[in-house]
Amino acid sequence: MGSEIPPSSAAGTDLAGEGPRPFKIFIGYDPREDAAFDVCRQSLLKRSSVPLEIHPIKQSELRAAGIFWRERGPTESTEFSFTRFLTPYLAGFQGWAMFVDCDFLYLADIKELISLIDDRYAIMCVHHEYAPKETTKMDGAVQTVYPRKNWSSMVLYNCGHPKNREALTPEAVSTQTGAFLHRFVWLEDAEIGEVPFVWNFLVGHNKVDPDDPATFPKAIHYTMGGPWFEKYKDCEFADLWLKELEDANKEKKLADV
Repeated sequence: MGSEIPPSSAAGTDLAGEGPRPFKIFIGYDPREDAAFDVCRQSLLKRSSVPLEIHPIKQSELRAAGIFWRERGPTESTEFSFTRFLTPYLAGFQGWAMFVDCDFLYLADIKELISLIDDRYAIMCVHHEYAPKETTKMDGAVQTVYPRKNWSSMVLYNCGHPKNREALTPEAVSTQTGAFLHRFVWLEDAEIGEVPFVWNFLVGHNKVDPDDPATFPKAIHYTMGGPWFEKYKDCEFADLWLKELEDANKEKKLADV
Protein backbone atom coordinates (compact mmCIF):
# COMPACT_ATOMS: atom_id res chain seq x y z
CA MET A 1 0.00 0.00 0.00
CA GLY A 2 1.30 3.44 -0.90
CA SER A 3 2.11 6.09 1.64
CA GLU A 4 1.48 9.80 1.37
CA ILE A 5 4.51 11.98 2.04
CA PRO A 6 4.29 15.56 3.33
CA PRO A 7 5.68 18.10 0.82
CA SER A 8 8.50 19.11 3.15
CA SER A 9 9.99 15.62 3.14
CA ALA A 10 9.36 14.82 -0.50
CA ALA A 11 11.86 16.99 -2.36
CA GLY A 12 15.00 15.03 -1.51
CA THR A 13 16.55 11.97 -3.04
CA ASP A 14 17.56 8.72 -1.43
CA LEU A 15 20.73 10.22 0.09
CA ALA A 16 19.60 9.55 3.63
CA GLY A 17 18.59 6.00 2.83
CA GLU A 18 14.93 6.75 3.43
CA GLY A 19 13.67 5.10 0.26
CA PRO A 20 12.66 6.30 -3.19
CA ARG A 21 11.52 9.83 -3.91
CA PRO A 22 7.70 9.95 -3.88
CA PHE A 23 5.85 10.45 -7.13
CA LYS A 24 3.90 13.71 -7.26
CA ILE A 25 0.23 13.62 -8.19
CA PHE A 26 -1.98 16.69 -8.48
CA ILE A 27 -5.73 16.06 -8.40
CA GLY A 28 -8.15 18.66 -9.72
CA TYR A 29 -10.43 19.81 -6.90
CA ASP A 30 -13.92 21.28 -7.14
CA PRO A 31 -16.04 21.95 -4.02
CA ARG A 32 -19.03 20.30 -5.73
CA GLU A 33 -17.06 17.08 -6.05
CA ASP A 34 -15.43 16.73 -2.65
CA ALA A 35 -16.41 13.06 -2.37
CA ALA A 36 -14.98 12.38 -5.82
CA PHE A 37 -11.63 13.83 -4.75
CA ASP A 38 -11.58 11.67 -1.61
CA VAL A 39 -12.29 8.53 -3.61
CA CYS A 40 -9.71 9.30 -6.29
CA ARG A 41 -7.04 9.94 -3.66
CA GLN A 42 -7.99 6.86 -1.63
CA SER A 43 -7.98 4.59 -4.68
CA LEU A 44 -4.48 5.76 -5.61
CA LEU A 45 -2.99 5.36 -2.15
CA LYS A 46 -4.64 2.02 -1.39
CA ARG A 47 -3.24 0.30 -4.46
CA SER A 48 0.14 1.98 -4.81
CA SER A 49 3.31 0.03 -4.09
CA VAL A 50 5.40 3.21 -4.36
CA PRO A 51 5.28 6.33 -2.15
CA LEU A 52 3.05 9.11 -3.43
CA GLU A 53 2.85 12.83 -2.73
CA ILE A 54 -0.74 13.84 -3.50
CA HIS A 55 -2.00 17.42 -3.65
CA PRO A 56 -5.42 18.87 -4.49
CA ILE A 57 -5.32 21.74 -6.98
CA LYS A 58 -7.65 24.26 -5.34
CA GLN A 59 -8.41 27.34 -7.39
CA SER A 60 -9.20 29.48 -4.34
CA GLU A 61 -5.73 28.85 -2.89
CA LEU A 62 -4.00 29.58 -6.20
CA ARG A 63 -5.89 32.86 -6.54
CA ALA A 64 -5.02 33.84 -2.97
CA ALA A 65 -1.36 33.14 -3.71
CA GLY A 66 -1.43 35.23 -6.89
CA ILE A 67 -0.62 32.19 -9.04
CA PHE A 68 -3.89 32.14 -10.99
CA TRP A 69 -6.07 35.11 -11.90
CA ARG A 70 -8.02 34.10 -14.98
CA GLU A 71 -11.73 35.02 -15.05
CA ARG A 72 -13.98 31.97 -15.21
CA GLY A 73 -15.62 31.42 -18.60
CA PRO A 74 -18.97 29.81 -19.49
CA THR A 75 -17.34 26.67 -20.93
CA GLU A 76 -15.42 25.80 -17.74
CA SER A 77 -17.28 22.83 -16.29
CA THR A 78 -15.01 22.58 -13.23
CA GLU A 79 -12.76 24.82 -11.13
CA PHE A 80 -9.71 22.99 -12.49
CA SER A 81 -10.47 23.40 -16.20
CA PHE A 82 -7.36 25.60 -16.49
CA THR A 83 -5.50 25.24 -13.19
CA ARG A 84 -4.55 21.69 -14.24
CA PHE A 85 -1.91 23.19 -16.53
CA LEU A 86 -0.04 24.57 -13.53
CA THR A 87 1.08 21.04 -12.63
CA PRO A 88 4.70 21.45 -13.88
CA TYR A 89 4.96 24.82 -12.09
CA LEU A 90 3.57 23.39 -8.84
CA ALA A 91 6.09 20.54 -9.14
CA GLY A 92 8.91 23.07 -9.35
CA PHE A 93 9.51 22.27 -13.03
CA GLN A 94 11.41 19.17 -11.86
CA GLY A 95 10.99 15.49 -12.62
CA TRP A 96 7.76 13.88 -13.68
CA ALA A 97 4.36 14.50 -12.10
CA MET A 98 0.81 13.53 -12.92
CA PHE A 99 -2.35 15.59 -13.14
CA VAL A 100 -5.69 13.81 -12.96
CA ASP A 101 -9.30 14.97 -12.77
CA CYS A 102 -11.00 14.13 -9.48
CA ASP A 103 -13.63 11.96 -11.20
CA PHE A 104 -11.26 9.00 -11.56
CA LEU A 105 -11.27 5.68 -9.73
CA TYR A 106 -7.98 3.76 -9.81
CA LEU A 107 -8.18 -0.03 -9.92
CA ALA A 108 -4.48 -0.77 -10.46
CA ASP A 109 -1.13 0.09 -8.92
CA ILE A 110 -0.02 3.49 -10.25
CA LYS A 111 3.50 2.06 -10.37
CA GLU A 112 2.42 0.32 -13.59
CA LEU A 113 1.71 3.69 -15.21
CA ILE A 114 4.85 5.30 -13.82
CA SER A 115 6.89 2.49 -15.39
CA LEU A 116 5.71 3.65 -18.84
CA ILE A 117 7.29 7.10 -18.46
CA ASP A 118 9.67 7.94 -21.30
CA ASP A 119 11.94 11.00 -21.06
CA ARG A 120 11.74 11.50 -24.83
CA TYR A 121 8.32 13.08 -24.35
CA ALA A 122 7.16 16.37 -22.86
CA ILE A 123 3.88 14.81 -21.77
CA MET A 124 2.21 11.41 -21.94
CA CYS A 125 -1.52 10.69 -21.94
CA VAL A 126 -4.28 8.58 -23.49
CA HIS A 127 -4.93 9.66 -27.09
CA HIS A 128 -8.73 9.47 -27.09
CA GLU A 129 -10.87 9.72 -30.19
CA TYR A 130 -13.91 11.07 -28.39
CA ALA A 131 -16.80 13.30 -29.47
CA PRO A 132 -19.60 13.26 -26.86
CA LYS A 133 -23.17 13.56 -28.15
CA GLU A 134 -24.51 15.08 -24.94
CA THR A 135 -24.69 18.88 -24.61
CA THR A 136 -24.41 18.88 -20.81
CA LYS A 137 -22.46 16.91 -18.23
CA MET A 138 -22.36 16.46 -14.47
CA ASP A 139 -24.80 18.85 -12.78
CA GLY A 140 -25.81 20.69 -15.95
CA ALA A 141 -22.35 21.97 -16.85
CA VAL A 142 -21.84 22.80 -20.52
CA GLN A 143 -20.31 19.99 -22.60
CA THR A 144 -17.78 21.33 -25.08
CA VAL A 145 -16.36 19.41 -28.03
CA TYR A 146 -12.86 20.07 -29.34
CA PRO A 147 -9.87 18.20 -30.84
CA ARG A 148 -8.02 16.02 -28.32
CA LYS A 149 -11.07 16.01 -26.06
CA ASN A 150 -10.28 14.42 -22.68
CA TRP A 151 -6.54 14.12 -23.38
CA SER A 152 -5.82 16.70 -20.66
CA SER A 153 -7.91 14.90 -18.02
CA MET A 154 -4.98 12.65 -17.08
CA VAL A 155 -1.49 13.76 -18.05
CA LEU A 156 2.00 12.67 -17.10
CA TYR A 157 4.13 15.83 -17.28
CA ASN A 158 7.87 15.92 -17.89
CA CYS A 159 7.99 19.02 -15.71
CA GLY A 160 11.51 20.09 -16.59
CA HIS A 161 11.03 19.85 -20.34
CA PRO A 162 12.03 23.21 -21.89
CA LYS A 163 8.74 23.64 -23.73
CA ASN A 164 6.70 23.02 -20.57
CA ARG A 165 8.85 25.46 -18.60
CA GLU A 166 8.29 28.11 -21.25
CA ALA A 167 4.59 27.54 -21.98
CA LEU A 168 3.09 26.63 -18.60
CA THR A 169 3.94 29.61 -16.39
CA PRO A 170 1.26 31.14 -14.15
CA GLU A 171 0.93 34.07 -16.56
CA ALA A 172 0.47 31.79 -19.57
CA VAL A 173 -2.07 29.57 -17.82
CA SER A 174 -4.02 32.67 -16.77
CA THR A 175 -4.03 34.26 -20.23
CA GLN A 176 -3.66 31.64 -22.97
CA THR A 177 -6.73 30.35 -24.82
CA GLY A 178 -8.44 27.13 -23.91
CA ALA A 179 -7.62 25.77 -27.35
CA PHE A 180 -3.90 26.43 -26.87
CA LEU A 181 -3.83 24.63 -23.53
CA HIS A 182 -6.24 21.72 -23.94
CA ARG A 183 -4.92 20.83 -27.39
CA PHE A 184 -1.28 21.04 -26.24
CA VAL A 185 -0.51 23.52 -29.02
CA TRP A 186 2.89 24.39 -27.50
CA LEU A 187 4.09 20.87 -28.35
CA GLU A 188 4.83 18.99 -31.55
CA ASP A 189 2.84 15.78 -32.04
CA ALA A 190 6.03 13.74 -31.61
CA GLU A 191 6.50 15.23 -28.13
CA ILE A 192 3.18 13.82 -26.88
CA GLY A 193 3.63 10.23 -25.75
CA GLU A 194 0.79 7.73 -25.55
CA VAL A 195 -0.32 5.38 -22.77
CA PRO A 196 -2.99 2.63 -23.03
CA PHE A 197 -6.61 3.79 -22.90
CA VAL A 198 -7.28 1.65 -19.83
CA TRP A 199 -5.51 4.36 -17.77
CA ASN A 200 -8.27 6.83 -18.72
CA PHE A 201 -11.21 4.52 -19.36
CA LEU A 202 -14.15 6.73 -20.32
CA VAL A 203 -17.44 5.51 -18.86
CA GLY A 204 -20.04 5.33 -21.63
CA HIS A 205 -17.42 5.41 -24.38
CA ASN A 206 -14.73 2.78 -23.88
CA LYS A 207 -15.84 -0.85 -23.74
CA VAL A 208 -14.59 -3.93 -21.93
CA ASP A 209 -14.02 -7.07 -23.97
CA PRO A 210 -14.39 -9.99 -21.52
CA ASP A 211 -12.02 -12.03 -23.68
CA ASP A 212 -9.31 -9.36 -23.81
CA PRO A 213 -7.60 -8.44 -20.51
CA ALA A 214 -5.94 -5.48 -22.29
CA THR A 215 -9.36 -3.76 -22.24
CA PHE A 216 -9.92 -4.11 -18.49
CA PRO A 217 -9.87 -0.60 -16.95
CA LYS A 218 -7.01 0.37 -14.66
CA ALA A 219 -8.43 3.86 -14.06
CA ILE A 220 -12.13 4.55 -14.58
CA HIS A 221 -13.04 8.10 -15.65
CA TYR A 222 -16.63 9.13 -14.92
CA THR A 223 -16.32 11.96 -17.42
CA MET A 224 -20.06 12.60 -17.86
CA GLY A 225 -20.69 12.49 -14.11
CA GLY A 226 -20.40 9.88 -11.39
CA PRO A 227 -22.44 8.42 -8.52
CA TRP A 228 -21.80 11.51 -6.37
CA PHE A 229 -24.40 13.23 -8.58
CA GLU A 230 -28.00 12.00 -8.21
CA LYS A 231 -28.47 11.83 -11.98
CA TYR A 232 -25.59 9.37 -12.35
CA LYS A 233 -26.03 7.25 -9.23
CA ASP A 234 -26.71 4.15 -11.35
CA CYS A 235 -24.09 4.73 -14.06
CA GLU A 236 -21.75 2.01 -15.28
CA PHE A 237 -19.18 1.05 -12.61
CA ALA A 238 -21.15 3.00 -9.96
CA ASP A 239 -20.89 0.03 -7.60
CA LEU A 240 -17.09 0.13 -7.67
CA TRP A 241 -17.01 3.85 -6.89
CA LEU A 242 -19.53 3.51 -4.03
CA LYS A 243 -17.49 0.69 -2.49
CA GLU A 244 -14.37 2.86 -2.68
CA LEU A 245 -16.27 5.74 -1.04
CA GLU A 246 -17.18 3.43 1.81
CA ASP A 247 -13.52 2.51 2.25
CA ALA A 248 -12.46 6.16 2.06
CA ASN A 249 -14.93 7.11 4.78
CA LYS A 250 -13.60 4.31 6.99
CA GLU A 251 -10.05 5.61 6.51
CA LYS A 252 -11.19 9.12 7.48
CA LYS A 253 -12.82 7.85 10.67
CA LEU A 254 -9.70 5.93 11.64
CA ALA A 255 -7.57 9.02 11.01
CA ASP A 256 -9.83 11.08 13.26
CA VAL A 257 -9.52 8.66 16.18
